[in-house]
Amino acid sequence: MDQIVRTLDPAKFRNPALTARGEPRAGVALRALDTLWFNTGTLCNLTCRNCYIESSPRNDRLAYLTRDEVRGYLDEIARDRLPTGVIGFTGGEPFMNPDIIGMLDDVLSRGFRALVLTNAMAPLRKLRPRMLALRDRYGKRLTIRVSLDHYTPAVHEAERGKRSWAPTIDGLVWLARNDFALDVAGRRFTGEPEDVVRAGYARLFGALNVPVDAFDPVRLMLFPEMDPGRDVPEITTACWGILHKSPDDVMCASSRMVVKRKGAPHPVVLACTLLAYDERFELGHTLAEAARSVALNHPYCASFCVLGGAACSR
Repeated sequence: MDQIVRTLDPAKFRNPALTARGEPRAGVALRALDTLWFNTGTLCNLTCRNCYIESSPRNDRLAYLTRDEVRGYLDEIARDRLPTGVIGFTGGEPFMNPDIIGMLDDVLSRGFRALVLTNAMAPLRKLRPRMLALRDRYGKRLTIRVSLDHYTPAVHEAERGKRSWAPTIDGLVWLARNDFALDVAGRRFTGEPEDVVRAGYARLFGALNVPVDAFDPVRLMLFPEMDPGRDVPEITTACWGILHKSPDDVMCASSRMVVKRKGAPHPVVLACTLLAYDERFELGHTLAEAARSVALNHPYCASFCVLGGAACSR
């Protein structure tokens, strides 16, 4: 019998201080800015079935960030002596941004580690010579995380579209053969037990001679599926003890994301990589303004972070 999926109670996730039941809503303080993410723009070469951020060849709701805009935030980190160690780039497809190589060079030349999320398809292929130059200069401080939604072509292409498997595998193998630091991101949407999924990826990586440990949860991240219209519990202050979790383990305790909305004069800093369009999670224009607590006032706070146990970086 098919499982009944309940729709979200419209009374939930309204009040930043209280849940629909009137209980104190959990919040998360910024422990330290360990990771700063830049969304390079929502344009992408693919239209995926369940993209977290609705990226596509036509969605430009988040404009391309410029090299100068990124430099401004790197300057703020240096000026305020923030403990940031990792700069992440997501999209959209980051390798479509015309400034991406310059931005990576700026980040790496200042001593940060860089992490780029990509589908490893045509936009990356066009930049291979310049990527090899970055690898030669900065080595393993540059990590590329390839989105490979399943270990089989059929399931991957059901999400990413026809003829998307072979180019992604080609990009993955090229990165491995050229000794880039390499991770993979998959999805948990097939209902298979996690150990089965990881074993499937392990077989694939072995066949391709790709040096990614499929049983390492950082080297192969498996992200939960989210549906903002599906009913999930609200997270109260009591939940930390009930779930034996700490607010320090949630993404917004250690990271922020910079985006630039289409037509906006300057970027803004968001609480989370997943909530690019919800203005309630805009925290200001500077990192200093964004160093405040975040109310867990969205279904994704529960389904992805607290209950799903996921994070975009570790």
